[in-house]
Amino acid sequence: MSDGRNSGNERNGPLAALFDAAAGRNVTVLDLHGVMDKAAFMERCASDLGLPAWFGRNWDALADCLSALPGDEGTLVLVRRWQEYAAARPGEWQTAQEVFGQAVDTMPRRVAVLVAMGEHD
Repeated sequence: MSDGRNSGNERNGPLAALFDAAAGRNVTVLDLHGVMDKAAFMERCASDLGLPAWFGRNWDALADCLSALPGDEGTLVLVRRWQEYAAARPGEWQTAQEVFGQAVDTMPRRVAVLVAMGEHD
């Protein structure tokens, strides 16, 4: 029986790579339920990601803090219940995705981000 991590199917390659990337990492959940604007998004990032007191609650400060997330092997961030925020503030949600995407692209060994696609808990 397969463990679902890599069945040899080409389509599972990226998923298998994500599971491998999570091994040994600090895993944290960024739960955006109830977040409807940038201020609330930044506060939720501060609390859920355990960002330092100096976090400036803006996009540049978020980008800076992502490089310093805890964990000797880096951090895997699971973003969930983001749909209301994305619908209320699509431009901000796009910017958030760009900030997280840039962190992953520039520090793939330090940061990985998964966005949960389900709408429910």
